[in-house]
Amino acid sequence: MQHAVGSPLPPPHQPGHGPATGWSPAAQHPVPPNAGAHQGSVPVSPPPPAPGYPAPPPGPAPGCAPPAETTGHVPLPPGGPVAMPTAPPAAAVPDPSGVTLAVLLIGPAGAGKTSVAKYWADHRRVPTAHISLDDVREWVRSGFADPQSGWNDNSEAQYRLARRTCGFAARNFLANGISCILDDAVFPDRPVVGLGGWKRHVGPGLLPVVLLPGLDIVLERNAERSGNRRLSDEEVARIHGRMAGWYGSGLPIIDNSQLDVPETARVLDDVLARSIASPPPW
Repeated sequence: MQHAVGSPLPPPHQPGHGPATGWSPAAQHPVPPNAGAHQGSVPVSPPPPAPGYPAPPPGPAPGCAPPAETTGHVPLPPGGPVAMPTAPPAAAVPDPSGVTLAVLLIGPAGAGKTSVAKYWADHRRVPTAHISLDDVREWVRSGFADPQSGWNDNSEAQYRLARRTCGFAARNFLANGISCILDDAVFPDRPVVGLGGWKRHVGPGLLPVVLLPGLDIVLERNAERSGNRRLSDEEVARIHGRMAGWYGSGLPIIDNSQLDVPETARVLDDVLARSIASPPPW
């Protein structure tokens, strides 16, 4: 950078340090004794720049503060445990379509959980998110522990991590006024993949609903799958048999064997209306 002849040069700037102490333009250009005698007078315009040098950028007008910086950051309420939704007055009929809810849709592979959850979320009157535990588990690409290869320490650890991630997401959505529907194949006889973890990570206000069609329907839907989402018939039958343990648990169960997706979503709304008025013990 060139400097006008006769102008003072600043000392070299050292990396990691501010301007060297002891140097200032005032020290090189002393202020005349009578410089402050005309306070309050109209400020004098600075002299034009020397030929060949650009003019300095214009500063703020006298007496005007510089504009505040904006970053686009929007503060969000922190997510906490989801509380039980408030029941409406006894005389009113609960309408879950306009209430902020956290729903857990339980069922075996092929029960239609994902299809019903997406349709239900798409057709609500309030903002609603769909969170699929299988989708979150498959965020792991290299090193994915597929439970179909056997339930072991790695698959259990990745399942726990995915469930905790889903719970964290659900709490934050709910804290910002967005309902959630989560889906998972929760087993009634397996604590590690049971409801306790979901209640711990989401909160006591989570409303669980079991989707359990007949075995023939589950086998038919599973046959239409591909990739690692498709299970063997033996595995599907085994999972379906274990899911039957939800009968007598006190949780609401929907048999959607003869229902299409929109009909199942309407039944789900009816079940949730009853759950809001009288939350199931779990």
